[in-house]
Amino acid sequence: MKIGKSLFFLAISASFAPTIASAAADNNPVAAQALNQMPAHAQALRMSARDAFVVKDVILDTNGASHVRMDRLYAGLPVIGGDLVMHMSASGAFANASTTMTSSLSLATKPKASSGSAIRAANAAFAGITSGQPSSVLSVYTRNGVTALAYDVLVRGTAASGRPSETHVIVDANTLAVLDKFDDIKTTAAAGTGNSLTSGVVPLTTDQTGATTFVLRDPTRGNHYINDLAGRRSGNGTTYTDSDNLWGNSSTSNSQTAAVDAMYGQNTTWDFYQSLGRNGINGTGGAGYSRVHYSRNYVNAYWSDSCFCMTYGDGDGATYLPLVALDVAGHEMTHGVTSTSAGLVYSGQSGGLNESMSDIMGTMVEFRGTKGNNLPNYLIGERIYTANNNVPTPTTALRYMFKPSLDGASPDCYTSTIGNLDVHFSSGVSNHFFYLLSEGAVSPSGFSLSPASLVCNGNTALTAIGRDAASRILYRALTVYWTSSTNYSQARAGTLSAAADLYGTSSTQYNAVAAAWSAVSVN
Repeated sequence: MKIGKSLFFLAISASFAPTIASAAADNNPVAAQALNQMPAHAQALRMSARDAFVVKDVILDTNGASHVRMDRLYAGLPVIGGDLVMHMSASGAFANASTTMTSSLSLATKPKASSGSAIRAANAAFAGITSGQPSSVLSVYTRNGVTALAYDVLVRGTAASGRPSETHVIVDANTLAVLDKFDDIKTTAAAGTGNSLTSGVVPLTTDQTGATTFVLRDPTRGNHYINDLAGRRSGNGTTYTDSDNLWGNSSTSNSQTAAVDAMYGQNTTWDFYQSLGRNGINGTGGAGYSRVHYSRNYVNAYWSDSCFCMTYGDGDGATYLPLVALDVAGHEMTHGVTSTSAGLVYSGQSGGLNESMSDIMGTMVEFRGTKGNNLPNYLIGERIYTANNNVPTPTTALRYMFKPSLDGASPDCYTSTIGNLDVHFSSGVSNHFFYLLSEGAVSPSGFSLSPASLVCNGNTALTAIGRDAASRILYRALTVYWTSSTNYSQARAGTLSAAADLYGTSSTQYNAVAAAWSAVSVN
């Protein structure tokens, strides 16, 4: 069970004596209990005398154990990479913590460079056309082995690829060196994804606002809705309405058709996460919304945290269909799940895990809701290709979970330099892990791959636990154990903890998780 998202604050004095700065914590005994125990576990939590903490989320297990997610402040400054999760037993005792920090913070907080200088450096580092005035927040950055006082500069505009961008450029507040970049706009892939027109006749729940007026809005699923951008690249567009509650015509000749696919994708994704015990995409009943018909000939789809919404292009009208396929919808909405749970930063290894979670859960959505000849599979974005429509077992796709290297850029196996890759490629190792955990070293239909070619360590005798168990383990790891800077080694540890919680340390599932990670060289 998940408890709401009220924020609680804990200030830590030099002797680690806690002061509750907000009485709101009194309304949540679990959060208050966690805050009160923090000083006694300062070392495990990497606490310093200048730290403060904001409770972001509380999860209660059915056995009484609890997990409290917190953001960290240092001398009043937000700490990028400083978030943590406190785990407590059913008795309320501290059990352990998930944190990517390896030591407590100790640094000066007076910058040598100005905010204006940082903004100029960020603009210079932005590959595209900026729009509007960037904003800058003085912060502490602690990721990828680097700890520094930094400006978090948010640059909005259009990336070189043509997609919208809301890029955080992390600029050292003393040297003006660019330390990191990550985007709040999470794309599926540069080439685009989608399969509108592929789900046949689907049921929709709409909102009747008059005797003969229906709105493409679902009041039973968080009031999520679909808007028509009609080729524009800004704004929210107009809400879809209809007089007979019959939408689309299975052809791009009717603008409602893409909206139908987007709506069905939202519905199926909502229902999938509900089956995992999640209340909406944000965990508290919020669903987001979708905008279709973005720009002209736009071969992509993206998620934006700022609007908590999905945006879909129409493809190029030849090779690519409108980008509203089931796995695309599930992929994009999972970015919303990730942003409101672990918050995996969209760069380095954490960025690859962010993309992989969207690929994995998007695949689960596809398996849940696919109808007709477009059979579900472990290909990513295969239904965006016009030539694949209604082909039961296509072999052309953007990414291949069972053997990521088939896309020509993604590695099958983990290496220490994987964080240097684009996040759409570094995601392959985790995708590969999920396939092996779900299905074992077995070639999928349409491919002739030897078992040995599907593993990195020669162990082809993997136990498959099925998609349902595998996705439940990953979902629990994401929402309970992972933090914003989790890397592959920590992802392995988190999934093992999740498997232990769900099935026990002596279970087939626990052992299978360990073996599947080793099979992709994450040990």
